[in-house]
Amino acid sequence: MGKKVKKEVEPPPKDVFDPLLVESKTAATVVLMLSSPEEEVLAKACDALYKFASKGDENKVTLLGLGAVEHLYKLISHEDPTVRRNAIVVLGIMASNHDVKKLLRELDVTNSLISQLAPEEDVVIHEFATLCLAHMAVDYTTKIQIFEQGGLEPLVRLLGSPDPDVKKNSLECIYLLVQDFQSHAAVRALNVIPPLLELLKSEYPVIQLLALKTLEEISKDGETRIILGENKGLDCLLQILETNEFSDLHVEALAVLGNCLEDAHTLQLIQQTGGLKKLLSFVGDSTVPDIQKNAAKAITRAAYDSENRKILKEEEVEKCLINLLEINSDGVKIAASEAISAMCENSASKRALGLQGIPQLVQLLSSDNEEVKEAAVTALANLTAASPSNARAAAEAEVIEPLVNTLNAQRDGAIANAAAALTNLAAQEPFRVNIQSRGIMHALAEPLRSTNSQVQSKAAFAVAAFGCDAGARMELRNAGGLGPLVELLHSKNKEVRRNACLAVMVCASDELTAVELCRLGALDILEEINLSIVRKNNYSEAALEKLLDNNLSQKYSRMGYLSSSNIITDGFYDCGQIKPGVKFLSLEELSMQELTDQRAIIFINAKPKEDLAVEEKAQDSFFEQTILSPSISRKSSRDRASSSMVSPTEEKQELSGQWSSLSKSSTREKGLRKGKGKKEDEKMKEVAQIISKVQDEINLENSHWLPPPDFILLDYINDASTTILPLTTTRGQVVALAQLVADKMGGPIERDKLHDFSWELHVSEVEFELKSNVVPIGKVKKGTFYHRALLFKVIADRIGIPCSLVRGEYNRAWNEVELVDDSPQGIAGLLLPPKNSTLDIRTKKNSGNKIDDMRAEPSGR
Repeated sequence: MGKKVKKEVEPPPKDVFDPLLVESKTAATVVLMLSSPEEEVLAKACDALYKFASKGDENKVTLLGLGAVEHLYKLISHEDPTVRRNAIVVLGIMASNHDVKKLLRELDVTNSLISQLAPEEDVVIHEFATLCLAHMAVDYTTKIQIFEQGGLEPLVRLLGSPDPDVKKNSLECIYLLVQDFQSHAAVRALNVIPPLLELLKSEYPVIQLLALKTLEEISKDGETRIILGENKGLDCLLQILETNEFSDLHVEALAVLGNCLEDAHTLQLIQQTGGLKKLLSFVGDSTVPDIQKNAAKAITRAAYDSENRKILKEEEVEKCLINLLEINSDGVKIAASEAISAMCENSASKRALGLQGIPQLVQLLSSDNEEVKEAAVTALANLTAASPSNARAAAEAEVIEPLVNTLNAQRDGAIANAAAALTNLAAQEPFRVNIQSRGIMHALAEPLRSTNSQVQSKAAFAVAAFGCDAGARMELRNAGGLGPLVELLHSKNKEVRRNACLAVMVCASDELTAVELCRLGALDILEEINLSIVRKNNYSEAALEKLLDNNLSQKYSRMGYLSSSNIITDGFYDCGQIKPGVKFLSLEELSMQELTDQRAIIFINAKPKEDLAVEEKAQDSFFEQTILSPSISRKSSRDRASSSMVSPTEEKQELSGQWSSLSKSSTREKGLRKGKGKKEDEKMKEVAQIISKVQDEINLENSHWLPPPDFILLDYINDASTTILPLTTTRGQVVALAQLVADKMGGPIERDKLHDFSWELHVSEVEFELKSNVVPIGKVKKGTFYHRALLFKVIADRIGIPCSLVRGEYNRAWNEVELVDDSPQGIAGLLLPPKNSTLDIRTKKNSGNKIDDMRAEPSGR
């Protein structure tokens, strides 16, 4: 054999780089490797970055700062499957960081990720691509992108993946997507219900939980509930509730069932299979507050349908709800109270709940939780509405005081329903009186100022319910509630405006309140409302009429007419016809004006001397108390100032009364000082100093301005009562009264001598004598049309002759009375209808005219 020759090894080509093993210890170096053209380097670099990012959120931020995300985004579309897989794995891990997600949205990575969900792709790619999409789908804009880029279809398909992580990530992404309602129809079209029901059988609780949450969202849609029933989804849900091992899923399963119970067909189906009874029994036996709360919410949603309420009544759901009120959980109490409110629409349930549930609801009004209080008072308002028996049960449970206190609650819903419940109780007289005794009007003053339309409406309606009592109206005036009530007339809300008109109509039942409402502008607002076809309502016209009927001075000034039912009382004044847009001044304001050459204001004040003496004595007594105890006066003045607002008009009234009292006191003071010594003089000086300091702090409310008495008018009325009232026929009384008025006003005058009857000069002389534009009618001895017609109406009202007062033009005015003619001859006992007769109290008595056609100037009417 020949000698073996060693074979020479061929050297590598000169253009080939020798392999180099690199060990990197910094993330920055590995990020640089992501730009390598070698697949193996890219794959290993991605793998290293995955391990680094998995260690914590700080590492993800580090990689973000090194620019790794941009490189990885490019690699998820790489040709090499390993590189592509490893890049998606890293992005899936890093996407949990907020800043990374923000950058991924800017890079519009969703479309590339969705393309990786194709069936032929690796399971690992599916897992981390869906994980990345799930992280990003938390943001609303990303949801829209996934939906518009067709991401739902592959996600639904991956619910059937053999890999549980793929199922979990796909399901979580779908759950986030269906938070947006427009996705409901899309997932329904993709037949998502069967795979979701299949996932309820998964061995992984997190998958079961996500499946139930997704079903809860999509079952809010009626068509989806139908499909759920067709696929026997209700049986699956009931089975979960019956299985103790699935106790951690009971809350979510109950939520899905609650959605299904909204359909009468579904509820009836559950009832027929015994599922409803099992459900209520399950809720009663459960001790988990979330389960009890969700059950009550399910009942609430179901009870919105009338057919469902009947089914629930048959299953005696009331017992379940009443038991839930006793659970020591605010959430359960709120849900149970809301369910009771919903079930009140069924009359039988309303009676059943009222018998047993009202005492427990009353107790909840004392809760420190404002939401509990709101839910309880809402239930009480619904229970007592149109139900006298429930109202009695509530009153017996001592609900009145807690309801009045709830008017000061923090939540608008609680305030509105407290007012509604009190209004319901006010339908029964004993309860209304009880509520009024607890200061209801004072408590309603603040809700009237609310900016919430529901609170405004309920508060105004409550004012209407309680305003029928004079004491309640006075309380509302003192509490400053009339101003906010008048403001509600401006409301753009139809119900608020209507209830405000009703409240004004009721409150205008007495003169004081009516005058104050007019001062606050209610009359002008109501006139404006009645001119609008849109804003006008059933009560606006009635409110306007009621205001004028109890403020006759303003009615006569505006309307020029007082009917026979409008009885003129002391304090009435005629200031002539007021022009549109001109403020109507009070008698006190008019009396404070300087003397002018304008038409005199004629006022009526025929109070007997005894009444005036009582009023003066009350003012003097108050003044003396003020002098004796100025500190008390100051304290009470401050107290009252802090508790109520005083209008400018009231201030003028009070100041006038104050000076009246001071002048009387100073007169008495002078009498006491006669014959006294020097010490007494010094004492009186001290008293005078005290008076000067205290007079600004005197309680002005107790000392109001009083018009001067008209004793002449009082004598006229007494004469008429003595001479005219005994007459047996109305016609005779009318004629006699007309003659009396004519005599007192300068006598009858011939028509052709009217120009010689200088009544204007006479009235001007009276004004100059009184140094005032305001003249008592008794002072007028020469009166023209409107003086005589007014005096006739005043006396006729006092002695009981039905009479109206009509203003014409050019100082014309006349009276109208209804007279019954005598029966025709030969027909005894025939009662003829009354005829309207017009009186002229200016013309000569012996003119020969019949009373039914005597008139001043027919054209002046």
